[in-house]
Amino acid sequence: MIALSKIRDLDVFSGAGTERTYLSAASALVRAGSFLYVVADDELHLGVFRATDNSPGQLIRLFDGELPAAALERKKLKPDLEALLKLPAGESFPNGAILALGSGSRRNRRRGALLRLDAQGVVQGLPDPVDLSPILMPLEGALQALNIEGAVVVGDEVRLFQRGNRRHRENAIIRFPLSSFLGALTAEPASTLDALAIDMIDLGEIDGIPLCFTDAAALPNGDMVFTAIAEDTGDAYNDGPCAASAIGLLDSDGLLRRLTRLEAPFKIEGVDARADGDVIRLLLVTDADDPAIPAALFSATMES
Repeated sequence: MIALSKIRDLDVFSGAGTERTYLSAASALVRAGSFLYVVADDELHLGVFRATDNSPGQLIRLFDGELPAAALERKKLKPDLEALLKLPAGESFPNGAILALGSGSRRNRRRGALLRLDAQGVVQGLPDPVDLSPILMPLEGALQALNIEGAVVVGDEVRLFQRGNRRHRENAIIRFPLSSFLGALTAEPASTLDALAIDMIDLGEIDGIPLCFTDAAALPNGDMVFTAIAEDTGDAYNDGPCAASAIGLLDSDGLLRRLTRLEAPFKIEGVDARADGDVIRLLLVTDADDPAIPAALFSATMES
């Protein structure tokens, strides 16, 4: 089993249009330079934390408006940002960019936000709103319960990680050409984008509950580290108790190389992975499914 070491709670400076002083439902994590970017599925903001200290994070507003404080109404209206995709440097963003993606599990969850970075990994300028419908809508006919939870770039492909549930056990990696994916973000008029392939991945189950993807990170050799949880829920909308959590490793072809449970069943929803010889060093963020509990940042290691 993998043991976690807690680094900090994800507390943030108050203000920026939110009443909270911490992120609660952390749902994805990427690292750029010395900065950790964390998105929460029940916020309109992106959290920015320094990897080198535990000072409170800053918030970057992604979308206009306010979300209700009441849990049920907030859940209904939230953009459900569940993935962060770190994009390589290109013509449109010379130092790379970060794309926040909605899960696509409801019509109002097909929004995204594109943030350009400078050479140090700092966000530059205002986020660009992105309509993800041209990418996500075609997937609804191929998957029973669309729910995008992770995104990585491997070579010249973007790979989205589809999360299953107890009723619809469709864990999948959805592959797109990187150039076409980037084009679909800015195309006018918008046109739909078809996937290169949808590869189903069976992660097994624990106590009758399937393990399902919650995030992923790509390594330089093309391997993909992923997080998964056994959450007792039968759809992509309602939460359930988390029976177990695991971290796994897929090769660049999507073949499962390793799957190891965590000692404690934290609901891990975001991962950053760095190769260090024969070890992979991990940073992980949690979602406690309780707005009164701050999300936390953990570290861990696993064999490469």
